[in-house]
Amino acid sequence: MNEELATPNAGQRVDVYSSSPLTGDATEADRATVTRRTSVYVYEAPLRLWHWINAAAILTLMATGWFIGSPPPSMQIAEATHQFVFGYIRFAHFAAGMIMTVGFFGRIYWAFVGNSHARQMFYLPLHKKKWWREIWHEMKWYAFLESKPKKYVGHNPLAQIAMFFFMTVGMTFMIVTGFALYAEGVGQGTVIDAIFGPLRDWIGNSQVLHTLHHLGMWFIAIFVMIHIYAAVREDIMSRQSMVSTMISGHRTFKDDAPE
Repeated sequence: MNEELATPNAGQRVDVYSSSPLTGDATEADRATVTRRTSVYVYEAPLRLWHWINAAAILTLMATGWFIGSPPPSMQIAEATHQFVFGYIRFAHFAAGMIMTVGFFGRIYWAFVGNSHARQMFYLPLHKKKWWREIWHEMKWYAFLESKPKKYVGHNPLAQIAMFFFMTVGMTFMIVTGFALYAEGVGQGTVIDAIFGPLRDWIGNSQVLHTLHHLGMWFIAIFVMIHIYAAVREDIMSRQSMVSTMISGHRTFKDDAPE
């Protein structure tokens, strides 16, 4: 099987299966389909690893955060001091939060050393007229008012906006407010309190900080649902890989005109 691979440069497209490998009951149409498939290596391994670890951390934070905000009723198994159920919930929340924080700093680092697609999450090209035109096209596409999708190697403009506000800005907000609340528990005089305590003092009421952090959780939950829906929808309707791309790193275009 001959396969012509391209170097993983940003935006480069490669035609695979330069000569059809199909045999047996394969028709000419089947062979033509194979020769039309194109693929681009877009998401590098560290970015994909961060994506799935971050997803697991966020799900853990949402589940445990819900119970922290709405504690479960006591269970008549043993004395509360012997069960430590709420303590385990808090520990899982704090551990997931710290994993997410370390991963976020690693993600920032990879934005500098990775390919161009690794930087999309951290900026919006507001100065580009073409970008704004593509936003309008994507709005119509998601509203089922456009019959033909555009093909993007990285994020489309609407996805880029969502990633910037819900992930870059949203995760920063959740990390900062979360550590400000955690600093209250570890006490004054600690390094964490010295860094994040001023935010709590500026707000003036830790209950308000709790509320803001809790609301942030709901914004992230909304983003997660939209993100999953959009990824599955695009995989089916736009004929380009989405879910598998975050596993293999390759964006595959599956129709005659991967534009």
